[in-house]
Amino acid sequence: MLCNFCSAELGHKDFQFPITKTPHPSRKFQNPQFNSTSRVSISTRTARVFRGFLIQSKCRTTEFFSSVNYPYLDSQSDSDFDKKLGSCCANRNPRSGARVSLGFRVGFRLQAVVSTTRSSNNGRKRNYGGALPSILRALERSDDVDGVLDSFVGKLNPKEQTVILKEQRDWARVLRIFRWMKSREEYDSNVIHYNVVLRALGRAQKWDELRLCWIEMAKDGVFPTNNTYGMLVDVYAKSGLVKEALLWIKHMKQRGLFPDEVTMNTVVRVLKDVGEFNKAERFFKDWCKGRVELDDLDFESVADSKLGLGPLSVKHFLSTELFKTGGRVPPSKLMASSLEVESPISRKPTMTATYNTLIDLYGKAGRLKDASNTFAEMLKAGVAPDTITFNTMIFTCGTNGLLSEAESLLQKMEERRVFPDTKTYNIFLSLYADAGNMDAALMCYKKIREVGLFPDDVTHRAVIHVLCEKHMISEVEAIIEEMDKLSIYVDENSIPTIIRMYVDTGLLDKAKTFFEKCQPRSRISSKAYAAILDAYAEKGLWTDAEEIFFWNRSKLTNKDVVEYNVMLKAYGRAKLYDKALSLFKSMRSNGTWPDECTYNSLIQMLSGGDVVDAARNLLPEMQEAGFKPRCSTFCAVIASHIRLGRVSDAVDIYKEMKRVGVEPNEVVYGSLINGFAEAGRLEEALHYFHTMEDVGIPVNQIILTSLIKAYSKVGCLEEAQRLYGNMKGMDGGPDVVASNSMIDLYADLGIVSEAELIFNELRENGQADGFSFANMMYLYKSMGMLDKAIDVAQEMQESDDGTFKVLFTILKKVDIPTEALAQLESSYHAGKPFAREAVITCVFSAVGLHAFALESCEVVKAKAGLDNFVYNVAIYAYRLSEKVDEALNIFMKMQNEGLKPDLVTYINLVHCYGKARIVAGIKRIYGQIMCGDIEPHETLFKAIIDAYKECRRRDLAMMVEQEMRFTFDNQGNSGSETEGEGLLGYGTEEEEQLDYETDYDSLEASEASESDQLVLSE
Repeated sequence: MLCNFCSAELGHKDFQFPITKTPHPSRKFQNPQFNSTSRVSISTRTARVFRGFLIQSKCRTTEFFSSVNYPYLDSQSDSDFDKKLGSCCANRNPRSGARVSLGFRVGFRLQAVVSTTRSSNNGRKRNYGGALPSILRALERSDDVDGVLDSFVGKLNPKEQTVILKEQRDWARVLRIFRWMKSREEYDSNVIHYNVVLRALGRAQKWDELRLCWIEMAKDGVFPTNNTYGMLVDVYAKSGLVKEALLWIKHMKQRGLFPDEVTMNTVVRVLKDVGEFNKAERFFKDWCKGRVELDDLDFESVADSKLGLGPLSVKHFLSTELFKTGGRVPPSKLMASSLEVESPISRKPTMTATYNTLIDLYGKAGRLKDASNTFAEMLKAGVAPDTITFNTMIFTCGTNGLLSEAESLLQKMEERRVFPDTKTYNIFLSLYADAGNMDAALMCYKKIREVGLFPDDVTHRAVIHVLCEKHMISEVEAIIEEMDKLSIYVDENSIPTIIRMYVDTGLLDKAKTFFEKCQPRSRISSKAYAAILDAYAEKGLWTDAEEIFFWNRSKLTNKDVVEYNVMLKAYGRAKLYDKALSLFKSMRSNGTWPDECTYNSLIQMLSGGDVVDAARNLLPEMQEAGFKPRCSTFCAVIASHIRLGRVSDAVDIYKEMKRVGVEPNEVVYGSLINGFAEAGRLEEALHYFHTMEDVGIPVNQIILTSLIKAYSKVGCLEEAQRLYGNMKGMDGGPDVVASNSMIDLYADLGIVSEAELIFNELRENGQADGFSFANMMYLYKSMGMLDKAIDVAQEMQESDDGTFKVLFTILKKVDIPTEALAQLESSYHAGKPFAREAVITCVFSAVGLHAFALESCEVVKAKAGLDNFVYNVAIYAYRLSEKVDEALNIFMKMQNEGLKPDLVTYINLVHCYGKARIVAGIKRIYGQIMCGDIEPHETLFKAIIDAYKECRRRDLAMMVEQEMRFTFDNQGNSGSETEGEGLLGYGTEEEEQLDYETDYDSLEASEASESDQLVLSE
């Protein structure tokens, strides 16, 4: 079903005032094949029964929208909108094999009935004669109620007085007029006037005034009737006080009144609306048997959360005084009514509204057969169904997957001369959209005008929602254009939906234009603003979200906390944690206080980005604000500490969690066990494992995998094998992480056969990942089984993308610069040539299989026109394999092809110079940084420091370290370069040459000369 619409909006909630339409004499069936006077006979052989109601065996529902002509509506159908929407539907092919038709068949014309009379406050049209129109106009224009009414003293009969009371829209005016009436000597108190006043007070939720009026009613000797109690049940229930509403029936029974059908229907509807379907049905059946067993309803068992109630309060319901007074019926009447209550006479409903309520009750309870039987019984009893009846049945059938039966019901409306209304078409629009038949949904929208009806707010909201979900932009814009022509504003709830459609399709300019267009005409609520912000936040468009958030709105309106929460989400998606914290700190100064969601979301966001210190500082602040952090919030902070290797801090958070009364779950214990396992601290891991068992949390595969990892770290083979065996007996067996941990343990211990057994199982199940291959390659290499290592390496090169994701995870754990890994990963995802080979070469070098890595590097030597990342990987591979001269040759080839070195290239070169102890090369690159030829970067500084240390020049390493601190602590300082040159400490050319000869004397003379030439060429 459409998420934005409930069954009430689709047109079948209020059954108290059924709309019974009589056929207009001018309405004729347009289809000559159908006789307007024909009816379906129960005994007709061609008819078939569907769960209690009759439908024709041959349903005439094909091509309804396109086949029926309406000559009297040519001007409407020729409008620009109809042409645009019609051509859209004609160009779209329905899904092949679809069970639903493009529409349904209606053979009559509907006329929109427009009344020129004034409307009363209950929405019904009224015509009044005599002096009433002038009195009502005078009361609307004047605040002097007494002055207006004084001129009509003695001229108003009780019926006219009732009309005047009912036509007032404000409860205070109703009370003032009622007081004026009671002040007249000739006034005779009656229950009808009291009912009107009580209804007005109840609708306005003025419970104190209602209590006083009820007491006054008792003092005047006016006894409540069925209408009084039915009205009180209705207004209390619609105010959310369902339990108190039902208690009025108990009060009614104690006063000796038996509910009539209207009151019974009201009670059933109230119970239905809160989902108490069985209680509603039992009340109805008891009423039919002539009794009201209210004790069986068990009011206390009705969940307060479901009814929207907490403990009873004086403000909400003054039950003590209300039930002690009012309705003291004389003994004679009490005796008669008591006999009526206990009467065994069987009753059957006679009102259409009652059957409507029962059908909706069974439909919402999912009891389609009972709904069908009720409909059939209604027809059998001679109770005429109205539009609401058919709307309810259509909705019930359609939402239970019986769309063809829903279409047949529309045809049955035609036969019974019950005319569809706008809500009927709204229901079908929703049903067709849910079935994926967009053509039929659009035709429903178009058909509303063709039959003389008008779309309402629900229609527009539904069709816009449907079209936006399918990203049908031109159709949405056509509907908005039509609404503009009719001066109909886009519903507030539809504005975020339309903007999300534009954002999802990348039409950001249109989204902004539409938003600006809605500003002057619509007062957008905070909830709608939050939904708009979320549309941008989901796509990572934090700047656009920020523009909406800081939009210049009325100074009288503060942003709601939900808007701040969504904006924090937008910053979090973009990993702009500083902006998120700044926005959070500004909330109170702007008049908005953080709520529980704000704190939980922000702490989890910061923890996810490993900004854990800021997240941790928010925990006590949250508690001081009166909120208790959720278990998931503590878990996020603990997991962040674990990822950063701060296990002791994670334990502190765990203790704090216990202190404030939040019980850890399996995720918390799993994080702690995994953290200690990664650190090789087996005893602590086992401690939290046993603690988890003691509190009754069942062990899962993730926990056991962490323990296997812990045992593997310390080499406990027997315990690891025992746990692995236990996992085999669990659903799904061991996961790939546990299997890889066992392979890693067997590799460390040199147990080839057991490792091969697990690895082969992983391959057969399609679970082998990069870790599996890397561990087996390491095992074979350490055991000298190079042929098998080569076979595994070749197999890994043929692996899928899932394996490569794990390979990147492996590279993150080895000594490779993060910039090099990021460059390699982006090249792989971009699908660049030799990206897969470069990744595998890096992995081979990282795990020590240098022969395989260098074999791939030969391709680099032979080919031209390669990207920087390929040369960088080759330099990295040659460096790790101690072949510095080859690495430098690759760099020279890169320069000869006109490629400029990047940051990764310089980092690799510095490491090469350090390994070869070429101090002059390190100085040259450092000098380029100081001169501004190379952009300063922390990773490059650290590489230079490590290279100097490897060359045993700790003095230079310390100088560079000081310069690095100065540069990054004072970014943008113009004097940094000058100071850096002083710290560099260049010696004379003779000193540099001495360093070079001393550190590099192990190389051949030719190689030394070539390397020196390379250094100078930089």
